[in-house]
Amino acid sequence: MENQFLIDSEYLSKEALEKKHRLETDPSSRKNHMEYMEGMEQIKSDVMDKVMSQMRSYDYEKYTAKDVKAALEHETCSIEDFKALLSPAAAPFLEQMAQKAKIETSKHFGNTVYLFTPLYIANYCENYCVYCGFNCYNHINRMQLNMEQIAHEMKVIADSGMEEILILTGESRAKSDVKYIGEACKLASKYFRMVGLEIYPVNTDEYRYLHECGADYVTVFQETYDSDKYETLHLMGHKRVWPYRFEAQERALMGGMRGAGFSALLGLSDFRKDALASALHVYYLQRKYPQAELSLSCPRLRPIINNDKINPLDVGEKQLCQVLCAYRIFLPFVGITVSSRESETFRNGIVKIAATKVSAGVSTGIGDHESKYTGKEEDGEQGDEQFEINDERSFKKMYEDISEEGLQPVLNDYLYV
Repeated sequence: MENQFLIDSEYLSKEALEKKHRLETDPSSRKNHMEYMEGMEQIKSDVMDKVMSQMRSYDYEKYTAKDVKAALEHETCSIEDFKALLSPAAAPFLEQMAQKAKIETSKHFGNTVYLFTPLYIANYCENYCVYCGFNCYNHINRMQLNMEQIAHEMKVIADSGMEEILILTGESRAKSDVKYIGEACKLASKYFRMVGLEIYPVNTDEYRYLHECGADYVTVFQETYDSDKYETLHLMGHKRVWPYRFEAQERALMGGMRGAGFSALLGLSDFRKDALASALHVYYLQRKYPQAELSLSCPRLRPIINNDKINPLDVGEKQLCQVLCAYRIFLPFVGITVSSRESETFRNGIVKIAATKVSAGVSTGIGDHESKYTGKEEDGEQGDEQFEINDERSFKKMYEDISEEGLQPVLNDYLYV
């Protein structure tokens, strides 16, 4: 485990420091990350084996310029073509990849770009993930919004014109149980046309309940598909169980969710293999659930409170652009989201090539949207953010910038009857 991921704080108690040290240095003190915990639903699905078999056998160094040229010439991108486009051999062909990706994006999405904003309603967490600002051993201001506060935040956001919201919590059932999240969904459905969730993974019946409360889709970051690396980064809590997290999107679809979002957190492990696995996760589920609306994200690591040295390993903007173009060529019908983790310049460019959805007016803190959207000082306490954002543009500014690029900002394209 790279030292740059470790989080130390003078505010930790002696007992917490001792447990933290033991978890990090003694693997035998950690539960088996491949074994389900009590209450975790196990589904019989072949998707995991398919994805992991492809990822483990992927040797990206074997691909040549000839393989990349052939992939770009093919009308339909096969898995082998996709592997070539993710390889180092494709780097000199980035311009050609961008041109092909732009054609595919225009063909299937026109010149539209969808806008949404996240709303963090709690930042309590029971997991120890060493790179995350919410992790249970990181000393930050913790907060959970009540329903009155959630409604207030939602009204502020809705009054700006936004029609899609993504509700997020820290991964703590004790502080943010399914009923609490369901009530937040019911509120959101009064203010927004589209409601997404990014919460801890739950069972099929719980996803069904949340869908009935108003949730349309679920996004889950696998973080890394490298299960061995995953074990060294997720030392404690339910999130430690790698297969249960992997199957979250499929359980959500089984529970009636209309859509699901997928991603690895690029920079935690080998980004080429993680990008391959993310896309194949979508690819195989798309064939198994053809009615589902699936999407990919491409977040990179960002600094957090108490550790400003966390940055993605080997993933520069050119590498990220290569991944996004390869995604678009391989999965032409799938939405691609680029978050405010990335710079204004990068996001302005990539929406003209491959991305179809961006966040705007973003805050990863708890209870601070009024100050961000109206400039008015917030009353009461606020919770600290999960990570530092890179693009702080407001919804209005983002809308204007997209329009000036000759693109059409879209807030919602669903008709409810």
